[in-house]
Formats: sequence, structure tokens, C-alpha cells
Amino acid sequence: MYAKASHAPKSSGNPSNSQQTTRKVVEFEDNRLAAIVYGQHDKNLARIEQRLGVVLINRGNRVAIEGSVDRADVARKVLNDLYRMAQSGQAVDVGEVDGAVRMMEGVEPVQKSGDTLPAKPVPGGNNGNDRLKITTRNRVVMPRSPGQADYISNLLKSEMVFGVGPAGTGKTYLAVAMAVARMLAGEIDRIVLSRPAVEAGENLGFLPGDLRDKVDPYLRPLYDALYDMMPAEQVEKRIASGQIEIAPLAYMRGRTLANSFVILDEAQNTTPMQMKMFLTRFGENSRMAICGDITQVDLPRGTRSGLRNALDILRGVEGIAVTRFTQRDVVRHPLVGRIVEAYGDEDGR
Repeated sequence: MYAKASHAPKSSGNPSNSQQTTRKVVEFEDNRLAAIVYGQHDKNLARIEQRLGVVLINRGNRVAIEGSVDRADVARKVLNDLYRMAQSGQAVDVGEVDGAVRMMEGVEPVQKSGDTLPAKPVPGGNNGNDRLKITTRNRVVMPRSPGQADYISNLLKSEMVFGVGPAGTGKTYLAVAMAVARMLAGEIDRIVLSRPAVEAGENLGFLPGDLRDKVDPYLRPLYDALYDMMPAEQVEKRIASGQIEIAPLAYMRGRTLANSFVILDEAQNTTPMQMKMFLTRFGENSRMAICGDITQVDLPRGTRSGLRNALDILRGVEGIAVTRFTQRDVVRHPLVGRIVEAYGDEDGR
């Protein structure tokens, strides 16, 4: 046990857990780690209060939680989860707080027996389940929502995974993290990152420079994810040696990608023919992750998205897994989640 908890209901009778109030006290064993959990000027505690509608009062290594039975219980689980992160040497910031709240409010999948390195189980989960994490040179990446946990589990056990959902859910970021972890573990020889250079209201022909100068801005999110996972010099060295390849989708034609982790980003902007071409590049001892948002298609009007087409055609095919993210899985600023939800309401009218 990392923390002791006591509680005493404040109301009598038989009200529901959402109405009954309680006071719980969580006591941490290590004052230094408790300070990390609280955050600078107790900002992490303030975030928990904001997200869960509870009141937290900390004195030294003790935190009193006041609120409804359900919300107080979630807050207790969140505090224990953050304490485990601090114990393992991870940074505990507002993003991790938000992630812990999402995980404890949702249902964490049980880790499958085949979920082995490079994603490692760590103690956690108040339902007896293990949290998943991906370890790279620069950081440890943990799921910040139930959807992300399902996605990581699928990336571990399936040869081809579709990550479909709104912006800010970590589809590409987690796929790149898994690819880097597998390369560092020696499970694959190469990472291939690709995306279609579709004009989102702009004209590539008017951009300055040669072809690489024109398409590099479209590939920048992939570079950014790589630099998050490995030191910059390592990224540049592996790109120069060909271990990491970042290229427009058109460059994939005619190739067979063996011993590789292949990621297609912005897959909603492929045509059905392009998607079929990409999927059939699959080679021996390879993995593929296909990431996209079918609500943000930049193809010419009347052109069917290759991502939507593939999801229809490949439904139920063995070896292929699909994780569908929702606005509840958005891990960027909370405003992004509200924007996604608002646009979803508009699309549904």
C-alpha cells in the first residue's frame, strides 16, 4: 500500500453515492514524493478539485478529501496513481493529473498475456488491472485515457492497428512512441513514417523550394513526435542511416516493408486506391499503425476517404484491430475537447 485512507460518511439514510457526502483521508509514506504529487503551489491538487468537484485539504503528507462518495473515491484513486508515478521517477504535472482522472473515471482494460516489452506493466489500477507504459530514451509514455490504453494494448498484440478519432487524442504520438520503443528493443530494424501531402486549402505548387521543402511542413508532426522520444542527435543519425524514414505516401508505391514499424498519419486524406496501395506494402515481421480522423477530410468534394473505405472493407479481418477515440480521449487542453464536442454536435444536425 502506498497510502492509507479512512472515510466517514457525512449524511444518514440511504441516498445514492452521487448525493451522499463523505470525508476521506489519504496518508502518503514519503513527504518528498507527496510534495511532487501536490505540485508547485499545490496546482495538481487544485486541478483534481476542478475536475472532480471535491475539496482537498493537505497537511504535510496527509490529504483530506471532501465530496460525494463517488467523486471522493475517484480522487483517492487519482492521488494514489500520481503517487505511484512519483515513486517510479516520473514527472507529475497537470497533464498527468488529467490523464489519471480520465483513467479512474473510465474502465481500464486488463493487460493481455501477450502485452510484453517494450510496453511494461506497472503497479496500478484499482480494479486489479495493470497500467501500460511505453519506455523510450527521452520519456515514459503512459495512457491518459481508456481509449489510449486500448490503443496501446492493440499496438502490442495486433499486426495492423487503426487509430481513428478526433485531434488531440494521441493517435500518432503513441504510435511513434511504440515504434521507437520496438526499435530500441531490437524488435524491428526500421521505422517508416508517412502521410499524404494533401492540400488543406493551400496550393503546394506556390510554396517555395524543392519537393522536400514543400512536403516537410506536412511531415512536421512526425518529426516533433520523434524528437520527443529520442535525443535530437540520435534522430538525425538514424534518419541519415535510413533506420528512420519520413516520406510522403506517394513514395511508398512498389515497396515491400519488412522488419519495419510503418505509420500512416492523416489517413483520412488518402483515396481508397492509395490506402489499398499502402496496406499492401506490409512485409514480414512488420507492424502498421494507420491514424486518422474521418471528420477532417481534405479530399476534393465527392472523393471517398480511403480510411473510411478501409474500415468498412476490413471489418472483422484477423490480425487487424481498431481503436475508436472520442472527445473524452482528447488529452490536449480541455478547451480542445469542448471544441471537438461542439463540432460533433454541429455535424450531427
